[in-house]
Amino acid sequence: MAGVDADPLPAVHFRSDQSIGDALAQLTRVLRDAGIDTPQRDARFLLRGLLGLDGAKLLSCSARALGDDAERISDAARRRAAHEPVSRILGHREFYGRDFIVTPDVLDPRPDTEAVVEAALGLIKSRGLSQRPLSIVDVGTGSGILIVTLLAELPNARGVGTDVSQAALEVARRNAASLGVKDRVHFVATSGLDGCAGPFDLVISNPPYISTGEIDELERDVKDFDPLLALDGGADGLCVYRKIAQNIVELQRPLMVVLEVGSTQAEAVIEIFSSAGGQLIGRHKDLGGHTRAVALEIHL
Repeated sequence: MAGVDADPLPAVHFRSDQSIGDALAQLTRVLRDAGIDTPQRDARFLLRGLLGLDGAKLLSCSARALGDDAERISDAARRRAAHEPVSRILGHREFYGRDFIVTPDVLDPRPDTEAVVEAALGLIKSRGLSQRPLSIVDVGTGSGILIVTLLAELPNARGVGTDVSQAALEVARRNAASLGVKDRVHFVATSGLDGCAGPFDLVISNPPYISTGEIDELERDVKDFDPLLALDGGADGLCVYRKIAQNIVELQRPLMVVLEVGSTQAEAVIEIFSSAGGQLIGRHKDLGGHTRAVALEIHL
């Protein structure tokens, strides 16, 4: 993670006798001065997470003193002012209505990635496969958000998650356990689908797709805190897609594929998988209106 220690953390102090309401106002000012795009929202999320309060309680308890939580809030304020994402400070992130553990070893899940889940579930439901014992593999599983979410939504399915990072796989295992699907998923340390014979009915992936030359241009929240392995997709951002397509050819089995893609990469990814026998069967847009997931069927 390049640059995390490049700048000293700003000096921020909250007092034990300070009220929650005053702390919220101060934290908002600190984050605004640090150039955070959403200072008030982030201040609320941090205080809610650190104090264990929902939105209504945060307001109703505004006169309560911070007490022993003042030091933790001071530390969190310094970290967010240095552009560390809220989810990394709190150690968890909501995704598709579930709470996932997030550590420095995994990509911070984005709401746009829910397009992959929607695309996969839509495809499965439209074909009447929701109750079938499907076999699903998640390439580059990271925190496990995709495979764990799909298994939680499809109680008869089983899955495999692969990743080159052992540390990421440990986070995925923790998430699978905490969300009740650990007995239906197996995690494998490997590149792509190497060593995974299947058979699989569905391949899903949110692979690294930022081109190497663009990494330094990313926002600090991303380039300084997301693992480089989860961002760098090679010279053109498409290296991992080619790897997955080649693995699918080696499997020699018809299957479905749902992939997250960069906002301008859909056509290039579709072309890569067309060469592997793929036929486009769906595109799904993210919250910004960009094609964020493509669904294909592979006929070998």
